[in-house]
Amino acid sequence: MLLARRGLISGVAALPIVVAGRARAAEFNYKLAHDIPVVHPLHIRLVEAAERIRIATGGRVEITVFPNSQLGSDIDTLGYLQAGTVPLFILPAGILSSLVPAVAIANTGFAFKTYAQVWRAMDGSLGNYIRKEIGGFGIVPFGRVWNNGFRHSTTATKPVTAPEDLQGVKFRVPASPIATNMFRAFGAVPQAINFNLVHSALETHTVDGQENPLIQIQAAKLYEVQTYCSLTYHSWDAYWMLANAAMWKGLPDRLRDIIEHEMDRAGQEERDDLARLDPHLRGDLAGAGLKFNAVDRGAFQDLLRKDGFYADWRSKFGETAWKLLEEHAGELA
Repeated sequence: MLLARRGLISGVAALPIVVAGRARAAEFNYKLAHDIPVVHPLHIRLVEAAERIRIATGGRVEITVFPNSQLGSDIDTLGYLQAGTVPLFILPAGILSSLVPAVAIANTGFAFKTYAQVWRAMDGSLGNYIRKEIGGFGIVPFGRVWNNGFRHSTTATKPVTAPEDLQGVKFRVPASPIATNMFRAFGAVPQAINFNLVHSALETHTVDGQENPLIQIQAAKLYEVQTYCSLTYHSWDAYWMLANAAMWKGLPDRLRDIIEHEMDRAGQEERDDLARLDPHLRGDLAGAGLKFNAVDRGAFQDLLRKDGFYADWRSKFGETAWKLLEEHAGELA
């Protein structure tokens, strides 16, 4: 069943917002970029937030939303954000970690088991620690972390039931050191490919597998080019809403407050959307032809322990960050 049939799409434009007939030009015009298709709740909520911001600011702030990497790859756009060329960007934690390594701690393999753990951590001490780290790189993180979801593994030729099934598989991962490290430990051959190019990479067998949350698999129609989905729940991923620091500081306080309030409200709405969709996604994707199987998560985690994955990343993140993670996720190493 398509996302539209779940009641999430209600006349939202599939392209950047263009509103004609306004009395005066906006005082502040901003581009907001992201990397996923327009049917995803994240895009829909961003478009709604942009319109609420326009109304609440009396037309002074105009935000145009560019989906599906229209302004460039994630890595390129992250550079544009720092430079101010693209003043607003919402991107996955794995990509952001290429600039701010501390962000990746929430992507640690098999750390979080439930959303209750995730939101206690990200709305609490771990999220606050990460936001402080992000602020040191010329960008401003908003207060609410958006949900990307728990990630699962899909393949074209065989199901993955144990780590050895990934041996030698050309496997797409985001441009994230921790994801690359984890799948290399499983014996896969990880390749970093921008999300909007994953469908074509799978179709042409540039890679034969990939990993993403179910909502992303559906939104990008990856079920068209994959046969099996292994419910690995190997990591949870966030989307971080960010602003260029110079742009942000140049705004009047009242406008900053409105933008932050509406974007954080939209982030909570997107979390709620995914919570409503989650119980249906597996059935919808199975109906589209994707074959599901469970895995022994313990076997994957045991391999990571033996490989030294946790000890290595604990050293990279530092004791302070690792203790905050384990405070919410439990002991890992």
